[in-house]
Amino acid sequence: MLNIALPKGRLGDQVYDMLASIGYDCPGYYEQNRKLVFESPEKNVRYLLVKPSDVAIYVEHRAADVGIVGKDILLENKSDVYELLDLKIGKCRMAVAAPEGYVEDPDRTLRVATKYVNIAKDFYGSRNRDIEIIKLNGSIELAPILGLSDVIVDIVETGNTLKENHLKVIEEFRDISARFIANKTSFKFENEMISDMLRKLGEKVK
Repeated sequence: MLNIALPKGRLGDQVYDMLASIGYDCPGYYEQNRKLVFESPEKNVRYLLVKPSDVAIYVEHRAADVGIVGKDILLENKSDVYELLDLKIGKCRMAVAAPEGYVEDPDRTLRVATKYVNIAKDFYGSRNRDIEIIKLNGSIELAPILGLSDVIVDIVETGNTLKENHLKVIEEFRDISARFIANKTSFKFENEMISDMLRKLGEKVK
């Protein structure tokens, strides 16, 4: 039975709908309960509902054979998995934002608030820019407002939250979307089923 890690929430539901439409439906998925595991012996699949940031961990350690995860999580965690397909859903951008009217002083270490520490380091490292990382887990927009940081690095979808907090995007530097990933060992030994799923998903997102 192929184990599929789905992120809890709206994105997971979107992906399940895609998988169900290509023949991997699972009775009971939409039942109102707190179950985290759903099986379909007829389709030979088992769905695991996990926290979005944990999907790649489950796949990397083969608790799941395949999964769906945001590109931001793959970049941040440098996950050792096969990235097989861009599903072209859950689209957003990774961006640098700052208060309106902000002017950067290139001679001073830049204070960057973010939960994406590795992504921020890689981005500014490619520009040889000295930075101080301030790691936050939520409400990143507060940091520059309160003077905790100069800028933030975060995901931007509509930009409404930034505008409401009088912040502006300085630069968008990476497109983010949901990716279909596989465990490397599973891809070798469960290749036929994973490849069939990959082919059908590929046709779906064309």
